[in-house]
Amino acid sequence: MKTYVPVITDKEQTWVVVDAANVPLGRLATVVASHIRGKHRPDFTPNVAMGDYVVVVNAEKVALTGKKLDQKVYTRYTGYQGGLKKETARVALDKHPERVIEHAVFGMLPKGRLGRALHTRLKVYAGTQHPHVAQQPQTLEIK
Repeated sequence: MKTYVPVITDKEQTWVVVDAANVPLGRLATVVASHIRGKHRPDFTPNVAMGDYVVVVNAEKVALTGKKLDQKVYTRYTGYQGGLKKETARVALDKHPERVIEHAVFGMLPKGRLGRALHTRLKVYAGTQHPHVAQQPQTLEIK
């Protein structure tokens, strides 16, 4: 039995802009992760990076439902003893809203070298402006 291996060119990989204003974080992350992975394509292959480049704008206006703003905690470790840093989603959205979306999407990508390669296709910006106008991105509506 032969395995179908698609040949991916740069012309097939498009750029997509997603507006995150008033969209729940989990719903946004699942749609973005599936587009980065390439699951929307008919020739999807799980071990090939064949998805689109995704630009997320208005990251500061993403919605968190319920009590997640105060109960969701992001942790990181500095590398020093006692260096565990914790912050709630409200603080994280105020300080760096890009990282909240990047963290959610990165958790939905495959682990390993393919996931790290796919993570570079995500571009997140807090405001409405982005420097990727030259790539002529298409808009993607999330309901």
